[in-house]
Amino acid sequence: MHEIGKQNENGPAGWQLERIVEELRAARSEWRSRSGRPREQGGRELPSRRSIEEIVERLASALFPMRLGPNDLRDESEDFFVGRTLDSALNALLIQARLELRYSARQRGEAEDGIEERALGIVRDFALALPLLRQLLDSDVLAAYQGDPAARSVDEVLLCYPGVLAIIHHRMAHHLYRAGLPLVARIISELAHSATGIDIHPGAQIGGSFFIDHGTGVVIGETAIIGEQVRIYQAVTLGAKRFTADETGQLHKGQPRHPIVEDEVVIYAGATILGRVTIGKGSTIGGNVWLTRSVPPGSQISQASLQQQANDAGLD
Repeated sequence: MHEIGKQNENGPAGWQLERIVEELRAARSEWRSRSGRPREQGGRELPSRRSIEEIVERLASALFPMRLGPNDLRDESEDFFVGRTLDSALNALLIQARLELRYSARQRGEAEDGIEERALGIVRDFALALPLLRQLLDSDVLAAYQGDPAARSVDEVLLCYPGVLAIIHHRMAHHLYRAGLPLVARIISELAHSATGIDIHPGAQIGGSFFIDHGTGVVIGETAIIGEQVRIYQAVTLGAKRFTADETGQLHKGQPRHPIVEDEVVIYAGATILGRVTIGKGSTIGGNVWLTRSVPPGSQISQASLQQQANDAGLD
């Protein structure tokens, strides 16, 4: 009878749950000891990925209620739905903002005084920015429709295009990143990355009328600056060429290390642009080009043109 009770206690298949739980507790304790982290007291310490995913879905439905909202929504109840949904999403976002600010204060050994007021201020400012964010997203949706001959309507673009989903997430994430919630912002960006294969760091500055066509494999780094009416295709990388470190080998954080892409630039599939270089206004960067230098406005860069330049340099 004792053995049967023991087996039931450990699950019907005899998983040895007591032993596993103890060993997992020991692993957690060892990690916290090595990293100098105290045991969490009083509940969750970090923002919740699942909660943030729900928040973003609510915000997106409030921004585009008749496209991303509920199936049974009617015109006459649209404003009511938007107000109710925003109230729910913003209150939930406030909870996540508090968690991140408290976590950051503890990591830095700072007092937690004023966190409630700061969290409330960040979320209020974010709420007030939503109309402008909607206008920016309208320009992105229109750019996608106008830039893709296969698009039949702006509604199709909004409902189906992974690049539009990614930029919806990025516009929210970028505001929160600049407001002082980099962890919440990064979670929002990574939700889009997981769903679309498009990796945009929330720190990247992106102007209006931005269009990513197809999108899979696109990478845009933290300090990238992208102007107005820029179009890029799948597998484009706007990355860093090198990483500087201090005397202990620790990487310097936040330094400008990604490209500047000026207005009206087109970057075709597979192009890789590395370092703090500038792609001049109106330039076209061809597919699979590897570029680590600035180019002037109006440039037409292709693999063939780069090879010719290399040959000319060799002849000299």
